[in-house]
Amino acid sequence: MRIQLITFVVSLFALFTLSRLLLMIWQYQRVLQARGLWPILLGGLRIDLNQIATYASLPALLMPWLENSPLFLNITAIWFTFWWLLAAFMEIATPQFITEYDTRPNRLFIEYLKHPKEVFGMLWRGYKGVLAGGLLLFILMAVMAHSLFFGFAPVQPGPVWLSIIESFSYALLAFLCIRGTLKKRPINPSTVAFAGDGLINSLALNSIYSLLYAIYAMKYEMSAEDVYGKMPADEMNLLIRKTAGIHAPQCPDTIATMHRQVSGNHPVIPRNIVIIVEESLGAQYVKTLGGENLTPNLDRLYQEGWGFLRAYATGTRSVRGLEALSAGFPPTITQSVFKLPNAQTGFFTIADALGQQYNYHSRFLYGGEAHFDNMKGFFLGNGFKEVIDGPSFKNPQFKGTWGYSDEDMFNQLDRLLQEDESRGQPVITLAFSVSNHSPWEYPSGRIQPQGEAASVENTVRYADHALGQFFETAKTRDYWQDTVFLVVADHDSRVFGAELIPLKHFHIPALILGAGITPRLDERIISQIDLPVTLLCLAGVSCVHPMIGQDLTSQTPNRAMMQYDNRYGYLKNDQLLVLDPHMQPQQFTCLASDKFQPSRLDEALAKEALAHAIWPYNVYKNNSYKTPAVHTFLQETEVFSPIHP
Repeated sequence: MRIQLITFVVSLFALFTLSRLLLMIWQYQRVLQARGLWPILLGGLRIDLNQIATYASLPALLMPWLENSPLFLNITAIWFTFWWLLAAFMEIATPQFITEYDTRPNRLFIEYLKHPKEVFGMLWRGYKGVLAGGLLLFILMAVMAHSLFFGFAPVQPGPVWLSIIESFSYALLAFLCIRGTLKKRPINPSTVAFAGDGLINSLALNSIYSLLYAIYAMKYEMSAEDVYGKMPADEMNLLIRKTAGIHAPQCPDTIATMHRQVSGNHPVIPRNIVIIVEESLGAQYVKTLGGENLTPNLDRLYQEGWGFLRAYATGTRSVRGLEALSAGFPPTITQSVFKLPNAQTGFFTIADALGQQYNYHSRFLYGGEAHFDNMKGFFLGNGFKEVIDGPSFKNPQFKGTWGYSDEDMFNQLDRLLQEDESRGQPVITLAFSVSNHSPWEYPSGRIQPQGEAASVENTVRYADHALGQFFETAKTRDYWQDTVFLVVADHDSRVFGAELIPLKHFHIPALILGAGITPRLDERIISQIDLPVTLLCLAGVSCVHPMIGQDLTSQTPNRAMMQYDNRYGYLKNDQLLVLDPHMQPQQFTCLASDKFQPSRLDEALAKEALAHAIWPYNVYKNNSYKTPAVHTFLQETEVFSPIHP
């Protein structure tokens, strides 16, 4: 039995160490830059001991008493095999996860497993070689497990006094290894973090620990205060209102940011709003934004509309971008509100507000299946009148793993906008593309591929082709003069980098076109949450809402906020404030060429960042980010005339 236990401890430690060394070799330049060789290995030793002790402690405690039982030996072998194979599976999956997300597997790993059809379809179509290699390696690990942990013979236990001493010694050793420190707080990922590069810090972990800790940390995800720090509610709300430029009367109830935004535009009837969300279209692909020359159509449109040169996404997932664009909701360490239980009804969206206050019709249009990431449930529960997804498309031409092509989506959009002309009411449409997503599928004959056809670069070219084709058509339609269009990305295709917050990969295109838009290039720093507020003004509606984004027609924000795994970044002018869980804030000055220089902490900026990091959690918890009771609000403030035209 002791040999069985020793075999498990040694083999699992060897698995973790070998995997870590291979990852370090793969990322050698970043390891070298962070001076991380020994910190990674020493931190990895602490984390590995924590995990090995966790899995081996129960068999070790029972071993002195039951080592003569064949049944106990077989159960222990099965127990060891389970953890060995789970650890092996996670390490095998790690390189591909790092390629996509620049960190070890975390909560995203679990979230994607909730959608096996889409995820496994993507893997099968785009990563057959990786899957085959991973499967062969996993089979090898299973064969090794059988030879490592089975076939041990029972032995007679020693005297009772020796068994007591052994069990006590194992318990003490397991406690020390699992706790990992004699300090007040047990070991956690922050304990072994040492670099400004999140990936390098994650290499000190092992992947099963990284995943299990992310699952464990979900119990805190309803409380950003437990992660970043606390602030009195009055001070937080005052900072939020001040930064948002909210000077209108405050609603008397708990909705601290509820106010009426007055539009300076006065069309005869409110304009239609179309928000086109381009999947994974980072600034790195757009020449106008300093990226590659892959989007000639978007670059041309930048010269024809109101183009933002320094727009930033709030996160790295589609639902982050969608919550910012549909609800004006800023990011937080919690899951997106699309998945939180108390946000499924009564949560503010511009569709609900416009429907109540101006009788807008509203829809969500998506080329895939809208149940993904609970988009359909959230939208229908919060004011969107209809959801049109891929299965209900009329005469689509090309279907990939994630849904119908961008051309198919835009064809549906054009058809719907033409039908809206006879509706007799304004319409807001949120249209979300799917083509620019691994495994990089698009219809043939549309572009001239360069290099490997199935690549992100060629898919970006196709997405740009479909976008340009739509706008060429839209300009000939009657709805063009009555509609304000926003083209914006949800996030970059892959967010990675050696910085705590890889700012350049949060940089995205954002462009407003259509009715009454004067062409210009705007160099101000803006966030996705500023865009829905601005659209309200351009559509000519004076709307009551709780959004804290700024109206870009009359305000100058020069700030953006972003969530990167469990880190929060707050960019203001050239200063980046980074909040890391259970650590002191860090401040950096943004230099040219996407470089950062540590700078002295500005306490006022740190407070402003903290307020924005914890405010979303607070308003969600208090159920105070909701569609306003408009008439009650107006009556109680006794300031504004009724809103309905």
